[in-house]
Amino acid sequence: MWEQFLTTVGSFSEKCTTLQPNEYVQHWQCSLAQEREVTSVEVVQAYIDRIQEVNPLINALVKDRFAAALQEAAQVDKLIEEETGGEDVLEDRLPLLGVPVTVKEAFALQGMPNSTGLLSRKAVISGVDAPSVALLKRAGAIPLGVTNCSELCMWLESHNHLYGITRNPYNLGRIAGGSSGGEGSIIGGGASVIGVGSDIGGSIRIPSFFNGIFGHKPTSGIVNTAGQHPPPSGQQPGFLCTGPMCRYAEDLLPMLRIMAGPAAEKLSLSAEVDLRKLRFFSVPHDGGSPLLSPVDPQLIQAQKKVVARLEADLGVKVKEVRIPQLKYSFQIWGAMMSSPGKDGKSPTTFAELMGGGKRVWPVWELFKCMLGLSSHTVAAIGLALVEMFQSSQPSQFILQQKESLQRELEELLGTNGVLLYPSHPQLAPKHHQPIFTPFNFSYTGIFNILGLPVTQCPLGLSVEGLPLGLQLVAGKLQDRLPLATALYLEKAFGGWRDPGDRANTAENTLNTPKSSSNAT
Repeated sequence: MWEQFLTTVGSFSEKCTTLQPNEYVQHWQCSLAQEREVTSVEVVQAYIDRIQEVNPLINALVKDRFAAALQEAAQVDKLIEEETGGEDVLEDRLPLLGVPVTVKEAFALQGMPNSTGLLSRKAVISGVDAPSVALLKRAGAIPLGVTNCSELCMWLESHNHLYGITRNPYNLGRIAGGSSGGEGSIIGGGASVIGVGSDIGGSIRIPSFFNGIFGHKPTSGIVNTAGQHPPPSGQQPGFLCTGPMCRYAEDLLPMLRIMAGPAAEKLSLSAEVDLRKLRFFSVPHDGGSPLLSPVDPQLIQAQKKVVARLEADLGVKVKEVRIPQLKYSFQIWGAMMSSPGKDGKSPTTFAELMGGGKRVWPVWELFKCMLGLSSHTVAAIGLALVEMFQSSQPSQFILQQKESLQRELEELLGTNGVLLYPSHPQLAPKHHQPIFTPFNFSYTGIFNILGLPVTQCPLGLSVEGLPLGLQLVAGKLQDRLPLATALYLEKAFGGWRDPGDRANTAENTLNTPKSSSNAT
């Protein structure tokens, strides 16, 4: 099956060399309106063909809207044919005109299922679009379908009893991550251009890391998070983020600008970023929490190579720092996620969400699971069991650690700082392995609690052929800084690697690339 996937990837690459998504997003109107190199219908059909080839192997797209997408693509071609105002008119009004996009199934996309992997919600069909999805469609994007996620979007692996398990395009025996794992897999596998993900503990960044693509968690509150299931409660609305997932770094910023709507003005995304004037910091690990796995040596080495490259190319000094409060990342995340909101109401329990409003009994579900009778995954049941013993009132010590960490990072980063930090302590694990390392998501989850913008950036492949990467963290509303740094690192380290390219060996992905002249 793995050999079949490699063959499929290779055949798609050969057929679609003229359909590079980043160029397509940036220069779509020009190529269609003037040069007529390719039509919208041809592009959409190419990605439909690609999905049909690889999706039986990776199980990423769970419901398509191919017929509607082709009709919309035909309307785009007609619009371009009839446009008399020139390409600038179309580009200003419809910056994503004709661009194929996929959407995490947890988001409302009109006419598509919105179950979040719950068997009890399998008949739920969205009648409207989530605000972020609506903005992308209004900009001209064409949805191809919805992608898989973990049950109720609260696990490291995209697996549920409604759609099954999603696989990693670099190794089908490895997980695609969660909860936006379907998006990560479909984009990493070359079957989608751009995608919509959500993130309350790393659900954009972890799948982006495991699948070798770019993903951005915006500053909290910038992108509207309405229109997804389950809805956040308690203090969770301040931690949940909606953001873009892309194969190419240059597509993150235009997607963010569109998805943020009027709030994009707060980010000054059009302001030029001179990387030489930024202050860079590197934190190699969380300080040694006994709950988390140690950081893989290959990830530590990859981060060191980034430090060396930044210093060589930009003439900056990357300062390695130790932040002891990061050792309590999981405790901080868990305490804040279960804390009451401003109205004094506690968040909806996971057991209640599993039952669709009627609480399930985790111990009973575990017994049913052992007999093969439960409609819920082991991971979901485990989360509900852990929740039974979790206090809704965080300890004063943990609150102090959180406040101390918030102050220290805000002072450290300011308005011109970028922090390098591992995206995850491990490379993409084997299927179901996260059950034994459930707290490793804390490397990403802590930044949801702090509300900081973070970009996950791929850094080539490991000796096993699995993606490497790291997080780029900045101060609040400074999203443009990690986005600009990601653009630079993409050019320096190669960005996304075709999982079907047999030339992607350890020798040409782990060695530090030659110096780049592009430093701004």
